[in-house]
Amino acid sequence: MSDFDSSRRSFLKISAALAGATSLVGSVIQAHADDGTGPLMAYVGTFSSPLKDVLPTQVDLPPGNGRGIHLFQVNRKTGAMTAGGLFEMGTSPSCLVLNSAGDRLYSANETDRVGENKEGTVSSFSVNRKNGSLTLLNTVRSGGAGPTYVSIHPTGKYLLVANYFGGSVAVLPILADGKLGEAACVKNDSGKIGPTKAVNAPPGSFAFSGHDRTHAHMIQSDPSGRFVLHVDLGLDQIFVWKFDEQMGQLTPIDPPAVSLPPGDGPRHFHFHPNGKWFYSIQEEGSTIVVFDYDAKSGRLAARQTISTLPPGFAGSNFCSEILVSADGKYVYAGNRLHDSIGIFSIGPNGELSFVREEWTRGNYPRSFNFDPTGQFLYCCNQRGDNIAVFQVDHKTGGLKFTGHYTPVGNPSIIIFCELTG
Repeated sequence: MSDFDSSRRSFLKISAALAGATSLVGSVIQAHADDGTGPLMAYVGTFSSPLKDVLPTQVDLPPGNGRGIHLFQVNRKTGAMTAGGLFEMGTSPSCLVLNSAGDRLYSANETDRVGENKEGTVSSFSVNRKNGSLTLLNTVRSGGAGPTYVSIHPTGKYLLVANYFGGSVAVLPILADGKLGEAACVKNDSGKIGPTKAVNAPPGSFAFSGHDRTHAHMIQSDPSGRFVLHVDLGLDQIFVWKFDEQMGQLTPIDPPAVSLPPGDGPRHFHFHPNGKWFYSIQEEGSTIVVFDYDAKSGRLAARQTISTLPPGFAGSNFCSEILVSADGKYVYAGNRLHDSIGIFSIGPNGELSFVREEWTRGNYPRSFNFDPTGQFLYCCNQRGDNIAVFQVDHKTGGLKFTGHYTPVGNPSIIIFCELTG
């Protein structure tokens, strides 16, 4: 038997074991909101420890307090969440994404190694639209180690994957039944690794995370679907690819990438609703860079750099999430160690002005997200083992803590699904 056949059999055995071990527990609350709309379900991806009875030595990652994908019923009026179930996974489903129909969910399982393969996995699930429960459809290789981000191409036909520890990105076909096919395209990042000291680091910062090798951290299509962009934190670059919708292939544009200041470490990005402005957050430089985006060519042109931190801050900080409000008026930036969300107003030409900061009421905010109405913001405090809920002031962009905490071990991401009830 060849090494590939042996590895493949090991992978398939593990996938089958996961399918049997990851089961929904608890009853899902199905109460409707008072306004007559259907229930709102939240899915929280976590960093979770390997399941000892299934994967005693197969998964190479640090232990986590999560138990897989946690389900919560959301009170639409108050923002409070009530535990509604659990899909147990020992492979750290740290990033989740739903399709536009809300009946399929995909997870990036942030593992370094499954079986004998130095590669991570991604999983597909069907969503019961009446009660929110999940059923595992299949699990496939991600095209590299440590998949940390997944997004769906606007056609709905492909899942885009960024493999952080593998320094690669992959395109996986989404089959008619919602299952995932083997990668149609894998691209490995290469180039000069940036320095361990960020050019734009705050005074006295010792922040160092990913300038040891290539680290693909996020991948997503532009609004049109014609181009796909991904960031590599270790290379301090944002890559832009032409996307072939028929074959699922990535082809570099000319030039293939734009560079950020050495050591700053681009992590995540978000397009403005108008599709013309592009905001990139740098993990180690603690900055947001504002780009003009040319939708015809896919090219980016940097125009402004602004700190994510309040004036006068000194010390270490790691940036995390960046989101643009649905109305296009504000940008929200996550600061870990400083444990805050920076709030910025967007000017008429897309440039940012610092408004204020809001304490996250927890430790190490890895990500945050708005509910479907934009009324509430939910912050995943990874090291605080909780999700804090804030009410959004659409006039000022401000965040007001609601007093609602939801305990969940090592939360990494929260997404929402409106059920039919």
